[in-house]
Amino acid sequence: MRLVLLGAGGYGHVIEDMAIQSKRYKEILFLDDNTEHTCSTFLEYNNPDTEFYPAFGDNKTRMNWIKKLEQNSCMIASLIHPSSYVSPKAHIGSGCMILPFAVVNTNVVVEKGCIINCGAIIDHDCHIGEGCHICLNATIKANNNIPAYTKIEAGCVIENNTFI
Repeated sequence: MRLVLLGAGGYGHVIEDMAIQSKRYKEILFLDDNTEHTCSTFLEYNNPDTEFYPAFGDNKTRMNWIKKLEQNSCMIASLIHPSSYVSPKAHIGSGCMILPFAVVNTNVVVEKGCIINCGAIIDHDCHIGEGCHICLNATIKANNNIPAYTKIEAGCVIENNTFI
């Protein structure tokens, strides 16, 4: 299996590191608009043995690329770092990255294209809309419905039933 990362910035290299650790990919390539291999050439790489991931920290940019990849029948990568905990009763959408030491608890729904960053905690019965970024060590307590494209900043604590 091959992984094509769109975007070679800091976040792209974090995802490359996770992909290497997963031992799922024989080859990892970067496409970036600051190189000769631009993101717009992605279709040249599309085949049944290739997954793509738009490694952009900006939520709207990431989701626009996920939609473009889906429209072109590209497979979208999702990775869950082995040090994180994801409940078997949670649902994780396509194109999500669950980084080291994150917790996704019971009955949580994480829609497509989300970043659950290092040490973030999402407690039971939460719904995380598409394209969200739950930053480093943020905590979302139980029974919250976080709207699409929301960024919960590092260290933030969202109390129970804040977003309903």
